[in-house]
Amino acid sequence: MTEPDAPRPKPRRPLEILRVRRAEQLLDRLFKGLPLGSRLRMGTFMAFKAVAASLCAYGVGYLVHPDEAFWAAISAVAITQLHYGDTRGAGRDRVLGTVFGGAAGLLGLWVGGSGDVLSFALALSLVTIACWSANAGAAAKIGGITTAIVVLVPAVGPRWEVAAWRLGEVLCGTACALLVGWLVSRLEHRIEARVEGEQA
Repeated sequence: MTEPDAPRPKPRRPLEILRVRRAEQLLDRLFKGLPLGSRLRMGTFMAFKAVAASLCAYGVGYLVHPDEAFWAAISAVAITQLHYGDTRGAGRDRVLGTVFGGAAGLLGLWVGGSGDVLSFALALSLVTIACWSANAGAAAKIGGITTAIVVLVPAVGPRWEVAAWRLGEVLCGTACALLVGWLVSRLEHRIEARVEGEQA
């Protein structure tokens, strides 16, 4: 007869969260402590990524829906991050938030109609809970904004079009930001390798 395995200790969530927060604070201090030349180089790459992604998104958005193309540009700027992996995460959150927010906004319209504050409050609560339940808490902000646009902003035509166009514009902005972010990250790695090689 074999002995049963000893019970595994439960993970210490509060301790893990504390460690992650401390690591974030340490990284922030490291970035702030970089020499001016490094910060300027990183800022230049960030500016180039944001400008290129937003212009690309605006151009594509203008070809498809000229009156609302600015939403695509806003999405591209909003998700562009310093590192490509962070841009991917922000893009995922933006798309999820927009999908959840559009659905909650349509539900709010069905319950109370356009401009109804109580149906907006209900829809906002639902989208926030849905995002957090889906382990996408960062998407809750975008979901709330999309819900507000669908329920509270006056629009001409069917309201479902507002949610559909908004999703399309966010997808366009996200795709442009991801493409530009990936291309610029390749260029950035080459330049940084060359600069490090010259300093060695």
